[in-house]
Amino acid sequence: MNRPPLSPESCAAECASVASIEAFNSACFCMAVDPRALHASLDAVLAEHGLPALAESHPHLFSALPVYVSRRQIRQMAEVVAAVEQATALPVYQSAVLAWAPEIARFDPGSPGGLLGLDFHLGTDGPRLIEINTNPGGVLLSALLAQAQRVCLPRTTQPPTDAAQVEDAVQRCMLTEWRLQRGSAPMGFVAIVDESPKQQYLYAEFVLFRELFRRHGYHAEVCAPEALRFERGHLWLGDSRVDLVYNRLTDFALQQPAHAVVRAAYLAGAVAVSPHPRAHALYADKRNLSLLGNRDFLESAGASPTSTAILSAAVPETRLLAAQNRDSMWAERRHYFFKPAAGFGSKASYRGDKLTRRVWDEIAGANYVAQRLVAPSERLAAANAAAFKVDIRCYAYRGEVLLYAARIYQGQTTNFRTPGGGFAPVLTGRDD
Repeated sequence: MNRPPLSPESCAAECASVASIEAFNSACFCMAVDPRALHASLDAVLAEHGLPALAESHPHLFSALPVYVSRRQIRQMAEVVAAVEQATALPVYQSAVLAWAPEIARFDPGSPGGLLGLDFHLGTDGPRLIEINTNPGGVLLSALLAQAQRVCLPRTTQPPTDAAQVEDAVQRCMLTEWRLQRGSAPMGFVAIVDESPKQQYLYAEFVLFRELFRRHGYHAEVCAPEALRFERGHLWLGDSRVDLVYNRLTDFALQQPAHAVVRAAYLAGAVAVSPHPRAHALYADKRNLSLLGNRDFLESAGASPTSTAILSAAVPETRLLAAQNRDSMWAERRHYFFKPAAGFGSKASYRGDKLTRRVWDEIAGANYVAQRLVAPSERLAAANAAAFKVDIRCYAYRGEVLLYAARIYQGQTTNFRTPGGGFAPVLTGRDD
């Protein structure tokens, strides 16, 4: 955005006449966040550890604009999060999804598997659950963003959750994962693991996690899986025995040769891992949405009438792509979005109206789902400007939402390449 932030007085004067919370998204252009100040705060943390600043390398990581969501839709998303937790615990559901999951998912380490990111598109008829992620990026970054926001019309709007409490809540999630997997054993060393971590777009968040663990008295390091070794019944990083792996790998079944050490230690019960392969199989495999949105299946699986109603309304129609329906799905492709079952970050995902016959033939042998298109909501940055698209991510653990964050973008999918786009704070009304 090119315009400077308004003062609270002029902001209130411009926006006070807006009729509803959702209408702020097309009528209120006040900056909620000073991106330069936010980058400076984050860069100070990175600089303490000799790391480069983000302002030049990540200019579109944060948006200055808030996204406004009604209290009704905030409640509805929270209800969906709780209903997902209830449905995924059902034995019939678990049996169904584990039937198409990799073998490693049958190993149950004893914990839910860590923080979830549930992504929604919002419409006039309620939120639609687009996907579930088991290693969702952005929670600590979004918490910083939410704390840096200046609330427009504080008598009318407010954050839906207390961002100042998110870091402690995330830490409690990780400790709960540890205790459920390892009992009363003391936790000392945490390895934050991803491939080529310093090359990852959200490496700054890995550093924030490392500092979070250290502030709570634990040793923590960020490393690649190749730096780990499994010997003498333990997982090691250098001379330090690793107790917990905070797993940011997108090889969700730990199948790649480079991840064999983590896989072996995990299956041997020598290290706690979160998120783990079973969590991805139960929550995040895209094929699961074909069951979570299926009223008949949910009723037969024993879901409560309330959860059944909530999920069947919130989950868009999702079909497994198979040989017997390929011709009909090609004919109807313009109404669907096609995603790989174990995909992440919109990789190898295609809008049906952009799908070529060549790509269609290439994905014939892969595990794909077709999800009925649900238009994202929109956010204007200025009058008569091109609209941003918006999705809402709920960061949640064990059915409870910790933080709501928005991502605004232009193009087919969230990309952090749109000027003015990126993670955005969420504001809601003080009443309905």
